[in-house]
Amino acid sequence: MTNLADQAWFNDPALKRVFALLNADGGEGRVVGGAVRNSLMGLDVNDIDVATTLTPETVIERAAKAGIKAIPTGVEHGTVTLVIDGKPFEVTTLRTDVETDGRRAKVAFSTDWQGDAERRDLTINALYADEKGDVVDLVDGLADIGKRNIRFIGDAATRIAEDYLRVLRFFRFFAYYGSGRPDADGLRASSAARSKLKTLSAERVWSELRKLLAAQDPGRALLWMRQVAVLTEILPETEKWGIDAIPGLVAMEQALGWTPDPLLRLASIVPPDAERLAKMAARLKLSNAEAAYFKAWASAAPVNDELSSAAFERLLYRNGADGIITRLKLALAVARSKAEGDMAEMSRSGRLNKLLDQAQAWSKPQFPLSGGDVMAAGVPAGRRVGELLSVLENEWVEANFNIDRAALLARLDDLAK
Repeated sequence: MTNLADQAWFNDPALKRVFALLNADGGEGRVVGGAVRNSLMGLDVNDIDVATTLTPETVIERAAKAGIKAIPTGVEHGTVTLVIDGKPFEVTTLRTDVETDGRRAKVAFSTDWQGDAERRDLTINALYADEKGDVVDLVDGLADIGKRNIRFIGDAATRIAEDYLRVLRFFRFFAYYGSGRPDADGLRASSAARSKLKTLSAERVWSELRKLLAAQDPGRALLWMRQVAVLTEILPETEKWGIDAIPGLVAMEQALGWTPDPLLRLASIVPPDAERLAKMAARLKLSNAEAAYFKAWASAAPVNDELSSAAFERLLYRNGADGIITRLKLALAVARSKAEGDMAEMSRSGRLNKLLDQAQAWSKPQFPLSGGDVMAAGVPAGRRVGELLSVLENEWVEANFNIDRAALLARLDDLAK
C-alpha cells in the first residue's frame, strides 16, 4: 500500500493535532486532494485539506474544547478552517450532491467515503491519506497519478454538468500535472459543454483562466483548448490571433529565470487592439489594475530596437514605461525564438534586451517648473499657462532633461515677454 508517513509535511505536529481531534470517539479524518496528489508526484505541498465524517458543528465543538481556533469559513458546505500554530487546515465534512445546476450544488453531509470521492471532479484530486499515512484510492486515481493522466471521475459529461467550471479545471490541471494527450472522454465532454461556460460568473472564469496561464508551461493545454473550441468560447479575441507566441515566451521565461506572468501570456495571444481589449476586460471583469495593464500595452508607442539610449529615454517619458515593457518582452520572445542560426535576430535580441533593462530601471524625471512659476512670470491664469509649460517641457525633454531650473526660468521670461 502506498504510504506518505515519511513525508515532512505529514509529520507536522499541527496536522497530528488535527487527526487527534477528528479521529476520537468514532470520528475519522483523512487528508484529501492536493497534498496527497502533490506528494505522490514529488511536488511541494502547500495547503493541507482534510475530509471528515464529523459534522461542522461537531468539529467546531471539539476544537473549542481543545483550545483550537475554528473559523466557520463555509459551514453550509461543510467547511471549517482550523488554525493551529498559525497554520490553516480546511476541514470539510463528507458530502453527497443533492442537487446541481452546473454552477452550484446543494449538498447533504455523509459518512460515506466512496460517495464523497465520487462527487469530486478528477481522479488525481480524490485520493485520501489516513492517520497512518496510507493512501486510500477509491476511484483508481493512483494509476492516473503514475501516468500523469488527467481524468474525470466516472462519466465526464456528468461530472461537468454538475459544475461547468470543471471544463476549465480539466485543462488547468492538465497544464500543471498532465502528460501526453488529454483524456479523450474529457476532451469530448468539454467540447460539448463549452457553450455552458457563458452561464458561469466572469469572476470564476477569469480566476480559473488566470491560474491556467500561471502554469510553468500552459502551451499544450491552450493548444487542446483551441482544438476543441473552448479557448474561443472564453477568449474570442484569440480566434484570428492564435497562440503561436506561447512556446517562445515560455522558453524565454525559463531561460531568463522570469516568474510566469499570466497577464503577459494573455497579452501574447490577443491582439493589441485597445477597443477589443477594453471589451475583454469588461467581459471577464478584470481588476482595474489588470485592465490598465492591457490599456497601457495597446496604447504604447511602437519601439524601434535601434533607438539610442537617450531617444528611448524620451520615448519612455512621453509614453510611460508599463506598456512599452510589455511590448519589449513580447518582441524579445519572438526575436529569441528566431535567433538560433539567424545573426540578425540574435543582434536584435541583444538590442531589445538592453532596452528592456533600461525601461525596467527607468524612473520618470521631474520637470522643474510648474504653473505657479509661469504665473509668477506675469502670465495670467488660463490656457496660456499650460501652453507655455508644454513648450518648455518639450524643450527640456528634447535636451534629454539637461536644462536646469534656472535656465528654464530664463527661457520662460523670454517666452512670457
